[in-house]
Amino acid sequence: MKLNKKERQKQLQTAIDDNPFCTDEELAERFSVSIQTIRLDRMELSIPELRERIRTVAERRIDQEVRSLPIDEVIGEMVDVELDESAISILDVGVEHVFKRNGIARGHHLFAQANSLAVAVIDDELALTAKSNITFTRPVKRGERVVAKAKVTRNEKEKGRTIVLVESTVNQELVFTGEFEMYRSHDNRGGQAE
Repeated sequence: MKLNKKERQKQLQTAIDDNPFCTDEELAERFSVSIQTIRLDRMELSIPELRERIRTVAERRIDQEVRSLPIDEVIGEMVDVELDESAISILDVGVEHVFKRNGIARGHHLFAQANSLAVAVIDDELALTAKSNITFTRPVKRGERVVAKAKVTRNEKEKGRTIVLVESTVNQELVFTGEFEMYRSHDNRGGQAE
C-alpha cells in the first residue's frame, strides 16, 4: 500500500535520522517511489543530499582529533570516531578500485579501508599493524558503497597492543571482516616512538 505524501515524508525523515548514510536509491526502493520523488521530498523537508549529510555527521562527531595518522590518509571518508573505542568510514567503489574485466573491487582497497580505520581509532601518536586476520565474504562491485565499522575489542596499553575488529558491509550485508592487532607506543616504555 502506497503512503500519502505527508506520511511518506514523515517516515522518510525518520529513516534518514536513523541512518544518515542511506542513498536516494535505497530510500526510493524502500518507499516504492521514484528517486526523483525522494529528491523532491528531501528538498521540501530541507534534508541535504547524502554527501552533505555525511559531512555534517563527520563534523559533528569527529570532535576529537585523530592522532595516529592524518585524517586524509584514511582510505574512504571517515564519518565517525571515538578514539580507542570505535570508528566508521565509507568507501564508494569507483572505476579506480575495480578490475577492468569484471568490475569487482580489488581486495587491497577493502583491506586498506579497514586497516587505515584500525590505525585511526587508536588514541596514540604511533599505531602500526602488527598482525591481521582477514576474510572476504563476498565480492564488492563498482558502484557499491562499503561501510567499514571498527571496534576496539581489547586494549592493552601497558603492553603496547590493541585489538581492533573491523566489519565492512554493503547494504548491511557483510563483505569483509578483519581482526587487527595494533602496536601502539605507550608512556611506560623506556624510549621515544618515532
